[in-house]
Amino acid sequence: MSFACATLFLVSATTPDADSRAKLTPVTLSLTLRPKQPIGARPNGATAADAREHSDDTGFCFQPSRPRRSCRVPGVTLETVHRSCDPASVARAFVDARLASRALPGFPGVLPADLASGYLCQDAAIRLWPDTIVGWKVGRIPAEQQAELGADRVIGPVFAKNLSLAHGDAPGVLDLIPGGFAAVEAEYIFRMGRDAPADKTDWTALDALDFVDAELVGVEFAGSPLATINDLGPRVVAADFGNNAGLILGPEIPGWRADPFGGPPCEVFIDGVSAGVGSPASIPGGPPASLAFLLGLAARRGYPLKRGQLVTTGAASGIHDIEAGQTARVTFGELGELRFAARTAPGAGDMGGNRDHDRSTSG
Repeated sequence: MSFACATLFLVSATTPDADSRAKLTPVTLSLTLRPKQPIGARPNGATAADAREHSDDTGFCFQPSRPRRSCRVPGVTLETVHRSCDPASVARAFVDARLASRALPGFPGVLPADLASGYLCQDAAIRLWPDTIVGWKVGRIPAEQQAELGADRVIGPVFAKNLSLAHGDAPGVLDLIPGGFAAVEAEYIFRMGRDAPADKTDWTALDALDFVDAELVGVEFAGSPLATINDLGPRVVAADFGNNAGLILGPEIPGWRADPFGGPPCEVFIDGVSAGVGSPASIPGGPPASLAFLLGLAARRGYPLKRGQLVTTGAASGIHDIEAGQTARVTFGELGELRFAARTAPGAGDMGGNRDHDRSTSG
């Protein structure tokens, strides 16, 4: 154990006028520092559940019996001193890994402190990614995290080269990053019929549906170079394109506008074994609620939706892991089925990663 002192300069809360300036008050903090452990490391005797419960926002674990101490400066804590995510470097690491189909051994930096920080990483990655946004995915945030994060859903972009159409009985191919995360999800998808107003940030489900010209079924290919992306939670999901790696469009739902909250049931099979069932009712508020959320947040972030863009509304049957060599079949009642074969991405490189993750965050 070692001790260190740090000096912060706090700006006094004064009302500036023509002759006054904000004063800097030096404050010395004595901090107790412990050696860093690798991301995901556990204290002696701790279980995996303990590690998840007691990991702080830097990804390092601490002993449950020794709670963190706050700094004694009002409004300043150890967390606010140390939590400093660098969106540009995080984005570069994720983009480079995705382009090379190479796994990341852990989160590439300090974890985002909140969803806003995660979206800053996503914004930086969008600027780096050599493709055009053709749609967005919406994922569900677990109920127990919604109050802390101030949202019930998380979003990410879908790019043109990752969009495809299902072709009859021919199975599609899913290119997986070895050592990364990969899953398939049954989805209900809206297609925009006209541009959304750039300045409209509050939407109801009925408002949103007025801008839609079709609803389709399809499959989201959830994927990331980071195997533990869902373990690390929605802030990290936001940072890496919402954990999206592709969207496969199936047929349109006939007569969808007569019942926009309804639709055919869905079921996902991995290697012929049922992995999950669902329906539009599996999505809280139905698919239109996800659409309304997406329209508002996308506009606030400077990405108002355009005619022809797609919104995939959430994992209706759950998030179903898939590995290279496995097959997936996704059925939508009378609308038929979509089939896929998973393989290692051509030219993929592997720098580690693991499959020890849960499904706590919707893809």
